[in-house]
Amino acid sequence: MKTSMLPTPDDLTLDEIQSRFGTDEKARQYLEEIRWPNGVVCPHCKNADQKRIWEIKENPEKKIRAGLYHCAECNKQFTVTVGTIFEDSHIPLRKWLVAWYLLCSSKKGISSLQVQRMLGLGSYRTALFMKHRIRYALSQPAFTGMLKGVVEIDETYIGGKISGKGTGGHTPNKTCVVSLVERGGNARSLVLDQVTSENLYGAIMDHVQDGSTVVTDDFMGYRNMPKIYEHKSVKHSAKEYVRKEKDFNVHTNTVESKFSLLKRGITGTFHQVSKKHLPLYLAEFDHRFNHRKATDGARTVSALKMAEGKRLTLKPLKRGAKP
Repeated sequence: MKTSMLPTPDDLTLDEIQSRFGTDEKARQYLEEIRWPNGVVCPHCKNADQKRIWEIKENPEKKIRAGLYHCAECNKQFTVTVGTIFEDSHIPLRKWLVAWYLLCSSKKGISSLQVQRMLGLGSYRTALFMKHRIRYALSQPAFTGMLKGVVEIDETYIGGKISGKGTGGHTPNKTCVVSLVERGGNARSLVLDQVTSENLYGAIMDHVQDGSTVVTDDFMGYRNMPKIYEHKSVKHSAKEYVRKEKDFNVHTNTVESKFSLLKRGITGTFHQVSKKHLPLYLAEFDHRFNHRKATDGARTVSALKMAEGKRLTLKPLKRGAKP
């Protein structure tokens, strides 16, 4: 049985993907290295005893594909794609690798039409579903741990515009997005059906550790912040954007900068995003933001590690699917 696999370079580039992993065999070995860094693990029974797992030799005449393993514990066969978003996909693995890299390295996102053209996919729908699978992997599992320290919070509205009302603020065809950003740390973005104090406080209490400092603008919904937090605000209505205090600067510039990338991505790249699928796009932008200090390759590798245990079928995406 094979015991050594391809290395996993953190400085992975698109050129390296195309030269080193230009075949499905090499792409499969690369995914095995990422998913099973300590040796093959059966996705059915979680058996990791290498003496109880063996590789079945490829045999095209008997329709035995490369990378097939057999587990003696559960007596089942599997490949590296079983139990991941790649399972049952007819798209070659080498194209999946390029798609992951493009999504993780494109600062303002990349359109499904562009992915379709670059990868030579059969249809726009295939490219869209492919990207939704990747976004779904990035959005699962649920958030772990709490944001702490100084946490900036702000809300924005995503969607179309109504004639005579401009592009900002709430209108019936817009969806509210709230982002929470830990200074020097990670961000989390949520979709809210209604912007009320109760909903805002619920989001804060679900994701921000007690005793943290919460920084907002002077929106009225934040005025009765729970006492378990120290609340600081900047008065945008009075054109105050930064206030220097003893320990830190009070501002919401970080979260607003994050919103600017999101809006430019939706306006310039995707053009229109449905409310149903907006959480998937937020997961994509959050992942890039949370790994903003990493190289494109390292950001891609961290994303690929989230592919395990995720399945997304076409059925949930059929209704109201928009780019």
